[in-house]
Parts: sequence; structure tokens; C-alpha cells
Amino acid sequence: MEEIRFHGRGGQGAVIGSEVLAHAFFIEGAYVQAFPAFGVERRGAPVLAFCRVDRMPIHLRSQIYEPDHVIVLDSSLLESVDVTKGLKAGGTVLINGKKELEHYFAAVGEEYRVSAVDAGSIAVEHHLGSSANPIVNTAILGAFSRVTGLVGIDAVAQAMEEYVPVKKEENMLAARDAYEKVLTKP
Repeated sequence: MEEIRFHGRGGQGAVIGSEVLAHAFFIEGAYVQAFPAFGVERRGAPVLAFCRVDRMPIHLRSQIYEPDHVIVLDSSLLESVDVTKGLKAGGTVLINGKKELEHYFAAVGEEYRVSAVDAGSIAVEHHLGSSANPIVNTAILGAFSRVTGLVGIDAVAQAMEEYVPVKKEENMLAARDAYEKVLTKP
């Protein structure tokens, strides 16, 4: 079983991102769960969403406390939230941010596989949100596909086609751009 935790801010699309990712895995024949953790639901507040995937039926019904992968939709969360809490040794941390990878390794630790993509700029380029509030969830899913290899970019694009209600083409292009532009340490 693979468990993925999304860290974002209200309005960035963490919940929809987890659902689209689950749908992409489902397209490829996996059993999935996607669900949010609700607290103070207001724009800009930290939010959590989760995705669980397996090749067998999933009977577990709990929040994800020890994820295999963490997706961070807003790098400023690294200053206030322990995004690696419970992350398994060697786990993946994918961060939406503009800084060099070394900065993010310093923030989360060398014991994890850290990757970064400027999903905000990609989202703005494809008219997903505004420059002040880009909607980065679909772009980051393309990067996740590339970094982990767990789900194909074509399944991610198909999930967007079937699941995302507006700007389907723009979202698919953003995901494919992030797939190509994600930075990861070899």
C-alpha cells in the first residue's frame, strides 16, 4: 500500500488534487481512497488531504499518520508545519517552490527524497488561478507522476479529463509541463 499526504492552504486545491490522483490510480486498476482532514476551513489556512492506493481492496479507514509520500502545495508551510511528521524513511517530499533543491533539503532533511517544481508559475502560465493565488494542484500531480513513477502521466491527464470540471485542457497541459520541469536529486 502507498499512502500520500497533501499539505496545502485552503483554496489551492489539495482536496481536489488528492481526489484526482486517486482517480488516476483507479484508471490504472488500483483500489483507492481519497479524503480530507477538516479543521478550520478558510482560504489560506493549512489543510490536509490524503490518498491511499493498493492493488488489493483497502479496509483501513483512518487518517494517514505514516505516509510514503508528502506533497507540499505551498513551500511557506515548511516554516510552520512539520510536513515530514511520520514520513517513512526514504520517503518522497515533493514541494511547490522556486528555490534550489538544497534549500528544501535543508528544510526537510537529507534522509528523504526531495523534489521541487515551480507549480505556481506553471499554473499562472496556463491561466489556473491568478498570480496572487495560483491553483497548483494539477501541476503538482504531473510532477508526482514523474518523481515517483507510481502512476503514469497519461492516467493523470485522463483523470483530469474525467474529473476536473473546468479548464480541462489547461490543467492537463500544466500537469505535463510540471512532469517535464520537476527538479530532483539523482
